[in-house]
Amino acid sequence: MSNFGFLLLFLGLAVGGQAQAQTPAALTPDAPTPAALGSQTYRLWPGVAPGATEATVEATPTLTLYRPQFPRPDGASVVIAPGGAYIGLAARLEGVEPAAWFTARGITAFVLTYRVGPKARLPIPLTDGARAIRFVRAHAHDLGLDPNRIGMMGFSAGGHLAATTAVDATPGQAQAQDLVERASSRPDFLVLVYPWLEGTRVRTDGTSSYCDFAKRIGPVCEPSAYARFAPLTHVSAQAPPTFIFHTTNDELVPVGGSARFYQALVDHGVPAEFHAFAEGRHGAGLGGASTILQTWPALLDLWLRAKELIEPAPVQPGQ
Repeated sequence: MSNFGFLLLFLGLAVGGQAQAQTPAALTPDAPTPAALGSQTYRLWPGVAPGATEATVEATPTLTLYRPQFPRPDGASVVIAPGGAYIGLAARLEGVEPAAWFTARGITAFVLTYRVGPKARLPIPLTDGARAIRFVRAHAHDLGLDPNRIGMMGFSAGGHLAATTAVDATPGQAQAQDLVERASSRPDFLVLVYPWLEGTRVRTDGTSSYCDFAKRIGPVCEPSAYARFAPLTHVSAQAPPTFIFHTTNDELVPVGGSARFYQALVDHGVPAEFHAFAEGRHGAGLGGASTILQTWPALLDLWLRAKELIEPAPVQPGQ
């Protein structure tokens, strides 16, 4: 058959006329996920998690592990907390996609599925955040990771969770029967992406952004009951090195909260870097379709290397 004939077949055409178009059947998954593409997911607690009454999917916080094909020799890893206003989780945009960004650089990533919704109001999600860092640190040897190179990244509400985990971190309990609880909950570095740091702040009219969202799917929310969950007031010299990205005209989470948190870090002598881009909607993830916002992860990469939080990749022979 001639090349032209092959082309006709490829285009679905018949010599002398066009083939009848066919409407495909509705696309539904009909095969198990190949093991080569799968990831491992771990419960943060065996059985029922603290603060829960049952071990349902919604009440069970987990870590999903994404391993790089070519892991870095330094054993660096990061726990990623997606956003979602504490009523949901943007786990693909702010979890799976950032995990792929890290694994492409040889860094092991964990996506944290923390508890949200009316049965998991603060401080339950914060309990999950602290446990996630302890879990990775306690199992670092099993996973081939460095227990002193565990970072935490948080987007929006996940940024509030990550920042709170960092500034309220506690050392492990040496005598705890639960081996995970013997590990520290302090991340070794912190990455905050348009973080909702002042969501629990009570406004002059007695409302709060946190309760505005909580009341959409649950019972009455009293702002004063959650005002204490304010990471800015707990910043100290023990906070980890921090990278912050935000946009100046963020329509949902004002950039001022990030600016004040950054200044508090600087005032306490904590290494910090803050990038406030001029424009960009809330929830852009790694930049989305914006050619401008797509550049911010490159700044994060440079920061991680400059602070020696991750080491340069070894030069391969012949390069």
